[in-house]
Amino acid sequence: MSDATSRTNVVLSKLSLVGDLLMLQLVFLLLSLGIVTLFPAAFAFQRVLPYAIGQEHPALMRRFFTEFKWCFKRFWLSGLALYVGGVALAFGLFFWASTNGPVRIFALAVLVPLSGMIVGLYLSTLAVMPQAGDDATTRSVFRTANLFLLRRSLAVAGGVVGLATWFLVVGRLPTLFVIWSGLVPALLAYWISRPPRTRRENSSETVSN
Repeated sequence: MSDATSRTNVVLSKLSLVGDLLMLQLVFLLLSLGIVTLFPAAFAFQRVLPYAIGQEHPALMRRFFTEFKWCFKRFWLSGLALYVGGVALAFGLFFWASTNGPVRIFALAVLVPLSGMIVGLYLSTLAVMPQAGDDATTRSVFRTANLFLLRRSLAVAGGVVGLATWFLVVGRLPTLFVIWSGLVPALLAYWISRPPRTRRENSSETVSN
């Protein structure tokens, strides 16, 4: 009976975690409808995610909105610049990929690695965001994210590959965007932010189970 009760508690805990993540995803989606609020919402999502995964979520939604206000005050301008730059980069990739000639090869040889570096820096920013202090600024977070990218380059590269794969899947199944648009980058950044030993231990536990 105790084993059955334990298994029931584990299942309920997993369902509660999934419900919290989907609730955060829905709130993120609503908050990110405005262009100016997109990246502050993503940063707030990242700062709340560890509480949801650890099931330490008293007033989880209140914490999310509090973090969103904090992020918006500090990062709305840099987030807007990042949005404009991302759109311009995506347009450039699409334009040169649809053209012909030797210039196309040169342009893509420059834009593709540049896109990977920018995405890697974005994932690094998400990874360090939960540890940012209350007095954090755009400059301090950017500096910390750069250091993280240098120290965890292999893990960040894996996150970039995972995110690129996710974009390819969304291109085939756009409906997944509603459920996973905020969760996938957040979970990838959460994964790469953890110590390598922790990732190996969890991977071993998953295989053994």
